[in-house]
Amino acid sequence: MEVRAIGSLRVSVVGVGCNNFGRRLDQAQTDAVVGAALEAGITLFDTADVYGDTLSEVMLGRALGARRDEAVVATKFGMPIDEARYGAAPAYVRRACEDSLARLGTDRIDLYQLHYPDETVPIADTLGALGELVAEGKVREIGCSNFSAAQLREARAAAGAGPAFASIQNQYSLLERSPERDGVLEACAELGVGLLPFYPLANGLLTGKVRPGAPLPEGTRLASMPADRAAHWHSPELMAKVQRLLELAEGEERSLLTLAFSWLLDHPAVASVIAGASNPDQVRANAAAVTTLSPGLRAALDEATAVTG
Repeated sequence: MEVRAIGSLRVSVVGVGCNNFGRRLDQAQTDAVVGAALEAGITLFDTADVYGDTLSEVMLGRALGARRDEAVVATKFGMPIDEARYGAAPAYVRRACEDSLARLGTDRIDLYQLHYPDETVPIADTLGALGELVAEGKVREIGCSNFSAAQLREARAAAGAGPAFASIQNQYSLLERSPERDGVLEACAELGVGLLPFYPLANGLLTGKVRPGAPLPEGTRLASMPADRAAHWHSPELMAKVQRLLELAEGEERSLLTLAFSWLLDHPAVASVIAGASNPDQVRANAAAVTTLSPGLRAALDEATAVTG
């Protein structure tokens, strides 16, 4: 599998999102997903301290076991675990890192990411604490998530000669193209920051399993989504785009999954496409989904999902 750079790291262009570990998947199921991923050439595993009420990190560490060195482990901190554990203050950064290291059963985190901006703490203070962890060998590279282009540039300036964010996780997909409009994609190219899109399959709309006008597949995230979120993801506008994409996929004799992954990776700033999986077959399908798009197909995908109005 092709690899791309996140700072000094080399990561597979398809990664595994671990938010299902400890929530929808038990340890045996997690072991199966992680094993299938490694066998398929996937090296990047992205988790967070809050996933599965902290169990995701535990299960990922157990699943990797003796194969830890084959993986690039990315985790996140900053979102509330409870009333005392949250934020980006220097003392908490260190505590959160030590806790994640213990849960993962490892001596280093390859990519340690601030899950959400903390407006109560100067970014320079957070970066200073992260820099100490890098110096100690407990963290290899640092990243952020849910940052704006302005915040990303501010963080780079604040880093000075110290470690700077090498990656950013923001929502990006054929159905959510805001990084093209809000300057994040441009800032990534300017600063040499790798973009890790979350929701690359738009909560399942781009898997090819959802057909406009048909009932949603049972057991999926879309089918169980709260009404307020469902109103967005089930909107007529998005469903019309899904229909156009399905028609394009059928005309090209390719899966919609392939088009969704390959379109993202056609952007040089995108370092890896991270998608969740609930079984080995899904992992293998994700790993095999990437292909090269012709200029004509890329243009057709851009046009089919362009923002209107």
